[in-house]
Amino acid sequence: MTTTLGRRPGDRQTLSCHPVSRNGHPRPGDDDPAPFASPPPPPPAPAAVVVGDFQLAGGQWFERHRHDAHQLVWAHDGVVSVRVGRHTWLLPTTLALWVPAGVAHATGATTAATLRSPYLVPSRCPIRWPEPTVVAVGPLLRGLVNYLNTDLGEPERVRAEAVAFDLLRPVSTVAVQVAIPTDPRARRVAEALVADPGDNRTLEQWGHTVGASVRTLSRTFVAETGLPFGRWRGQARLRASLPALAAGAPVATAARRAGFASPSAFTAAFRRHVGVSPSDYFAGPPDEAHPHRPEHPPPHRTEAADLSAQRSAWENHFR
Repeated sequence: MTTTLGRRPGDRQTLSCHPVSRNGHPRPGDDDPAPFASPPPPPPAPAAVVVGDFQLAGGQWFERHRHDAHQLVWAHDGVVSVRVGRHTWLLPTTLALWVPAGVAHATGATTAATLRSPYLVPSRCPIRWPEPTVVAVGPLLRGLVNYLNTDLGEPERVRAEAVAFDLLRPVSTVAVQVAIPTDPRARRVAEALVADPGDNRTLEQWGHTVGASVRTLSRTFVAETGLPFGRWRGQARLRASLPALAAGAPVATAARRAGFASPSAFTAAFRRHVGVSPSDYFAGPPDEAHPHRPEHPPPHRTEAADLSAQRSAWENHFR
């Protein structure tokens, strides 16, 4: 897959990546060091950002890899997921994930999506977050990423990047962790519950199905996933709810599909683990005006704003 990057006038830069499993699950050898993906050509100094565009079909994944540059994983449209170790983040268009340089990750599309990811040169980037970090993406940051994906002169690019860095703010969310055990019997249970999270069989009933005692299954889940079986199943149900929520399904519908007893039980579990309610997780930030930059234009631009008008507005702002 070849992708055109944000570039200077007259330049054409490409980024090669290698698809791709259809599910992104770890395969034999995934414990080995992840390969470095072909990095985007760095922008000319003093610029710090290039933007890569990738069209992904629903269910398509880029295999586990890493970059020399920091990456802000963001979907211009659709919904993407990112797996880092045992953690999974599901990202609607209102959220992005900061992945530091050198961190192994797999990226895939829950629905058909346009992945529009800024790559940031570490030596020119003022942000030093050492771990994957969720970032809110409102209309202003969205517009700047799109703007940086166009032909810009050096002064315009540097000024736009400075404001984009100002807008990168962490949000208080936690990844949903659903590790799959390697023990064949526990793995059968886990895979069955991922496929049907509403299955309410007890661990004893599962033991009869897979030929293992309750004690064996219980110990295996703790040893191989880090969670007791009950908490693991709760995590699996939370993760199962995310695609429906991202697609705009009501909370009650997402709760029912994921196997929760009631919408209120689902909302409480979601808030307890993720840190915010389901509606807040999928909503954009309420206010993008930086507290130290009150002179920013008010963030009332629509996402469908004409690019030339948006560029003109930003050029007036940056004068």
